[in-house]
Parts: sequence; structure tokens; C-alpha cells
Amino acid sequence: MRELAETARRWATEGRAGVLARPLTEQGFGPRRPSDALLIDAAGIPYGALYRGACDARLAQEATALLAEGGDARVCAVEVHGERVAEARLTCGGQAEVLLQPLTAVPARWWQLLAEGADAALVTRLSGTRTRADSTVVAAGEPGPLVGYDGYDGDEGDEGGGGPSPDAVRQARRLLHRRRAGRETFAAEGGPVLIEACPAVPHLIIAGGGELAELLTAQAALLDWRVSGAHTAQDVRKLIAERPGAACLIVLSHEPDVDVPALRHALGTGVPYVGALGSRRTQARRTAALREAGVSDELLTRVHGPIGLDLGAGTPAETALAICAEVLGALRGA
Repeated sequence: MRELAETARRWATEGRAGVLARPLTEQGFGPRRPSDALLIDAAGIPYGALYRGACDARLAQEATALLAEGGDARVCAVEVHGERVAEARLTCGGQAEVLLQPLTAVPARWWQLLAEGADAALVTRLSGTRTRADSTVVAAGEPGPLVGYDGYDGDEGDEGGGGPSPDAVRQARRLLHRRRAGRETFAAEGGPVLIEACPAVPHLIIAGGGELAELLTAQAALLDWRVSGAHTAQDVRKLIAERPGAACLIVLSHEPDVDVPALRHALGTGVPYVGALGSRRTQARRTAALREAGVSDELLTRVHGPIGLDLGAGTPAETALAICAEVLGALRGA
């Protein structure tokens, strides 16, 4: 979904009609990215990814009909079986109900938050006939709990105004807290509710350089994570300030004027992951310096060092894999 943000914003600026398509329910299909979605323009041209294109023609037909009729929403049943599974290079076949919603009915704030890489969830309530869909954005870390559709700006206790139920909002926040992109559908009075969570993209901040930094950058690219290099403690502070909830500090530098202040700032800010490379002697030196700087023993336990999961890594590439695996585990609470 996040990769569609710039296209959706451009279409909105240009006044271009479009439809957002994503699964409401699904069975089968094998491993896939849980936030996959499609944008379909008025000419039936799809942008994005959903079931490796196996259902694009059917969805395009339904989307253009929806736009032509001026409808609010519709649910389209699709299935992929037999030879079509191999043709689409899917792991296995499956069937799904796909929600089609005009782009004008999706809050502009949703696309803005996705483009910024922020934590956000989209809560969509369907009517009992599934011919209307009202969407509301739940944005983490903002003063207002909800940024709504059709001017709605309620709170978690507001049952009216077209906003989602308090239970839906709480579940959206739980999904964001798990830092796992995905969708959930549950039955509610009046119709089903679809929750789509897009947690902030993990941001590796690597203090220090060298071969391991390059390999970490390559490994993170496979995971679609952001990576930034930092040469000074001031660099680290600036990068963490951009989005603290997504920042993951990896200290490779052994320079006391870099590693100690960088670690101290990250621990004080409460970023989700802090790791430091170094021998036992280096780790002991850092720990002593951090204690002297006033860092509590409780906070010091948050530093992963030796860094990386114990996978028996013996090469720089394997070490990069072990570090990214540890970051992933920390982010998911695993």
C-alpha cells in the first residue's frame, strides 16, 4: 500500500479518477505481502500488486464500472486456480473478496502519512449491503486520535459522525503497536470493518562505516527498510529526531566521542532498538562511560551487545543478517 502513496496523491492533485482495490477476505494464495493493493484508473489500467496480476483484468472491469456508475463501493469475488496459478507464478491458488473504493472516498491524510513513512492505520466500515465504505485514519503519535473521512474528527468514545467504533480504533492501535503490516476484518453492527495497518518503515541508523555498514545497507534494502549513515553523535541525534518510533541505532564506531553520546541519546529517547558492535573490552568501556554519564542500569540492559542473534555468523555478510534478524525480532516483540 505504501508504494502507492505518491501515485494516489498525484492523481488527487490532477483530479484524476481512480479506485483503490484491496482484499477484504481471502483464503489460499500462499506467502505474500500483507499490505498489497492496487490503484486502477478510469481507463482500467492497474498500478501496484495484487496476486501477481492474476485478477487484474476482472478487478479493472469492476473498477471502471464502479466509476461509471458513480457508486460508493463494491466487493468483487475473485479466484485463481488450475493453470492460472502457474501462469501468475503464485505459490498456490486461492479466492478472495476484494473491496473496491473510489479514490475520492479514501482520506487524503492516509496517503500523506504513508508517503511520510509514518505509523498509520485505515479503518473502513462497510454497510450491510457492502455498497458503501466509510474510511477513517488512525494515526499514531498525533494529538487527535482520529483524522476522519468526510470531515469527521472524533475520538475513541464517539459512536456517531460516521467514525469507527472504539473497538475498531483500539484494534488498529494494537496492530500498529505490533509493528506488523497487515489487514484484519471483523464483524460489527451494521456491517464488516476492515482495518489496514501500515506501521512506520524501520529506519536503520548506522553510526560508523566499513564493509559491515555496506552489507547492512544491502540486507535492509531486501526488507524495504530505510538506512542512513551517521558519522557523528550529532548526526545520530538529527536522524532519530526525524521519527523516533521507527529509529533503530546500530553502533559500529569504536570512537568514544561517537559511540557513547550516540548510545546515551538513543537510550534516552527510547528508540525500539539499540545495538553496538565490539569486543567485551569495548562493551565494558562503553558501559562504564554510560554509567558515568548518568545512564541507569535498567536502560543499559536495552543495549544489544554482542550485537545480532546468535546464528553462528562467521562472515560479515552473515553478521549483517544476524543483526537485521535481531532488529526484526525486537520490533515484533519476538
